[in-house]
Order: sequence, then C-alpha cells, then structure tokens
Amino acid sequence: METSIRQLQQEIDGFEIRNQKELEAFRLEFTVRKGRIAALFARLKEVAPSERPAVGQLLNALKLSAEAKADEADARFAETAGPAHPAIDISLPGRRSFCGSEHPVQKVLGDMKRIFSAMGFSIATGPELELDEYNFDLLNFPPNHPARDMQDTFFVSRGQEGGDVLLRTHTSPVQVRVMLDQKPPIRVICPGKVYRNEAISARSYCVFHQLEGLYIDKNVSFADLKATIYSFARQMFGTDVKLRFRPSFFPFTEPSAEVDVTCYLCGGKGCRVCKKSGWLEIMGCGMVHPNVMRNCGIDPEEWTGYAFGMGVDRTALLRYKIDDIRLLFENDVRMLAQFSA
Repeated sequence: METSIRQLQQEIDGFEIRNQKELEAFRLEFTVRKGRIAALFARLKEVAPSERPAVGQLLNALKLSAEAKADEADARFAETAGPAHPAIDISLPGRRSFCGSEHPVQKVLGDMKRIFSAMGFSIATGPELELDEYNFDLLNFPPNHPARDMQDTFFVSRGQEGGDVLLRTHTSPVQVRVMLDQKPPIRVICPGKVYRNEAISARSYCVFHQLEGLYIDKNVSFADLKATIYSFARQMFGTDVKLRFRPSFFPFTEPSAEVDVTCYLCGGKGCRVCKKSGWLEIMGCGMVHPNVMRNCGIDPEEWTGYAFGMGVDRTALLRYKIDDIRLLFENDVRMLAQFSA
C-alpha cells in the first residue's frame, strides 16, 4: 500500500500542467471522488489495523499535495488570463436613455381628475360592456330613440335574458349605478372609454374617452352648474377662456345646454376645424331629468342635481392644438415623442 502511495506521489509531482485543459485532466485523474487517490482511500480497509494510522497519514498528505498543485495552477492561469471583460473606453460617447411619458389623452384626463377632485368630486368607474337597461332605459331614452339603432350603437347580443348587451355609448350608466347604490347627496365624476358606430374623420372616432359629472343635493340650480363649468374651463384652458352656452336637448337632462369654447386654431375667425363658426363644442350639460331620478329611486321633489359630460380626446386636441383626432390613436412615435417628460 505504501509503495502504491509513493508511486502515485511521483506521478503527481511529474504531471505537467501547462494549460486549462491539462488542469482539468489532472483533476479528473487525481482529485475527484472517483479519481485514483479516492481509490486508494477505498483500499484502506485492506490494511492491517496496526498500520492504518500511518497509511492514512500518507494518503492525506497525498491528497493535500494533489489539491495544492491544482490550486497553484488555477491561480497561475487566472493571473495570466487578464480581466474577464475588456477595459472600458471612457472616451466613447455615452448611450442616450429614452424616457417614456404619458399619452396626451392620459395627461388631460389626469388634469381633469385633479381639478374636479379639488372641487369635492369623487371618482367612479363601471363596465365598458353594458346592459341596455343602464345605457338607455334608466336614462329616459324612449324605445324608438335613434341612439338605440345599430348605426349608432355597437350591440354585442340582442334579445338576451336581462336585456341587450352592448358597448356603452357614454359613461352615464356609471352615474345610474351610483344613484342606485348611494343615497344623496352625490358628487361624482365618471371617466372612461366609450364606443359609437361613427364614421372616422379628423373630428370623430369610433372609440374615445369621456368624463361625466353628477351632483345631486338639495336646492341645486343651473347657476351651480355654470359656476362649476366656468371654474373647470379657467383651470383647464386659462383664465382668458371664453364660453358659450347653447340650449340643447338630452333625454336625461332638462333643461339642457351645450358648451362651446373659442376655436384654438383660428382664434374665433373661422377655419375647417370649427366649420367656419369660430367655436368648438366641448361638453353637454343640464339639470338631471326627474324621470331619471325616479328610475333610480331618488325623489325629484326633494332633491335636484346637474350632470355634464365632455370628450377627453376633444379637450386634448384643444389643449395641444392638434387638428386631427386620429393622431391620438395611431401610436405614431413621431407625434407621441413630442409629449415626452
């Protein structure tokens, strides 16, 4: 046994390790669990008990010698190999980092939320896939109203149990759900995406964003509505903004009005965007119709309220002087890069 140990020691001492490949071969032959040194340790049980301590010491010395030789070669190769990565050339120009930003529609919607939240309005949301009952019936739309027709509304299914299913045409169903779930006083805004089967042009799109507001309390008047809209317009468009209220009709408000602002492109002189009128419509508004309040379980003799709704996309066009609403949906990087943070 001692003779085998000495012979193996001579082989280890004479093994030349000149590169990584030879180092790996040395380890596989001598130092691994199934190597030649381990095989000698396995034969230790064949040695007489009186001789085992001395033989064991020789084996341990042999093992340490082989490991030391492998470690020395490994350290030597690490010194001559140099750094793992090439040196950094600090004279090279740096790489530009590109920052993302909010979409202009989201910027405007965020500002709207902050303005109305400061006035005391809470925020409510609802499903985009809506029932005919919430989208039309409870909002006082008559059965033969044109908005119910296929040419205006995207119906998902007709004649289903519980009513027709459709993509909501406005966020007013959220107001209905709030009135059904809460008791007055109510002060809430309802932002969200809506869908209408309209021809796509520079001024209209089949999907767009709306923000609607609802305020119900005792002794609420049209003067309160006008004060709210004026306050919003000054904060949104500047203190010199000019507004115009025009009488209008909506099934869910009475009396009703549409609100215009001076055209941002021509300054009121008339252009193709404002159809030579000098004004652009930004919202519809009015006092909540008594039938709507009754449908939602609110007594119109005790409570009154106003509602308003505006297109977020149209407001984004006004603020950033964009003349084509389609630019907001085409994801053209050249346009969106102009709104980078």
